[in-house]
Amino acid sequence: MGEPWIDHPSWEFVGEASEAAERDLSYLLLEAPIEELTRTENAQLATTVLSLVVLDAVERLGLTPAACAGHSLGEYTALVASGALTFEDGIQLVVARGNAMARAGEESPGTMAALLGISDDDAEAACQRAEGDVWVANYNAPGQVVIAGTAEAVTLAGNLAKELGAKRVMAIPVSGAFHTPLMQGARVPLREALTHVTFRTPEVRVVANVDARVHDDPSDWPGLLSAQLCSPVRWRQTLETFAGLGLTSLIELGPGGVLSGLAKRSLPEIQSLAVAKPADLDTLMDQIAEAGTWRAEPALHQGEHLYMSERVVVSPSGGIFSPEESLRAPGTGLLPGTDGGPGADAISIVAVGDLVGRVGVTEVRTPFAGQVIGWLAAAGERVQDGQPLVWMRVPDRT
Repeated sequence: MGEPWIDHPSWEFVGEASEAAERDLSYLLLEAPIEELTRTENAQLATTVLSLVVLDAVERLGLTPAACAGHSLGEYTALVASGALTFEDGIQLVVARGNAMARAGEESPGTMAALLGISDDDAEAACQRAEGDVWVANYNAPGQVVIAGTAEAVTLAGNLAKELGAKRVMAIPVSGAFHTPLMQGARVPLREALTHVTFRTPEVRVVANVDARVHDDPSDWPGLLSAQLCSPVRWRQTLETFAGLGLTSLIELGPGGVLSGLAKRSLPEIQSLAVAKPADLDTLMDQIAEAGTWRAEPALHQGEHLYMSERVVVSPSGGIFSPEESLRAPGTGLLPGTDGGPGADAISIVAVGDLVGRVGVTEVRTPFAGQVIGWLAAAGERVQDGQPLVWMRVPDRT
């Protein structure tokens, strides 16, 4: 699954993920036999790492999202994409989650099945009538619901679903009844792992699986990720939330194209595309150009566009960003990510060539003179070559 990306610059993320996970992820993505790759703990880690590789490749094009969401495991990638989690913390949480869910699946065996051509209400009724340990696990799209539970109860609920009008019942080859109470055993170890990471305020809106709502308070996310293990994924409702936010394009990042297919079924008016291999990047840029949404100076900061009097200072290389401590921006405090404090209303005026920060040991100096009005990367964030770092207002020469 990783082979198409090995010659792309974003493949470097695999090495960094291997260090964070203490696993040889290159082997997992390139050589592991299917029996090994599809084990819960391996499948989750491999999918996340490759999704983050694709995310980095898209960011290198200069594109940033207006909102993010992920289906089940993908919620962790969405949180990294939004800036709410660091890359390393995201990888370590996925390792903990995969291991915890694998153990829970062994302790409380279960399975899953997709019901096609049935309403949400009828799928719920089939589970209730089965009178066993079976529940709705995913609300994926109109007419597509996934149920999960013990093998016997899932089979019975599937038969009842057919009586209620389901056109097809498809078994899903998984090792547990994910997103049901049978995953309760995974919550304690995941909660423990969640105490060791720091959640930041997302830079863009993130819609949660549990309630299909936007959550911008970082303190919400540990509870949401814990609850997600035993709660249904409300993906259809998430797409409806996206539509309500006014979004017009949905880009799926990572292996496969299931989510973009669900989006086309749920919201045909929204343009959808899966980016799973490097060739899809060209298709993405073509689609954006055709839609007329690409601009030479794109929206980069919470929905605000850059005008002729505004510029960004970009990173000269990849590495950890350290902002210049003397810089201030109106109402933001001394450093990126701070909230007010002494001098919060002060401003910084910089001249051409002034130091605005460092990426690793490389100095970042502004090619523009003007006023610092915001930061586009947080202190300690890992940034890529060409990624915007500082938002500035320059004298209007028109």
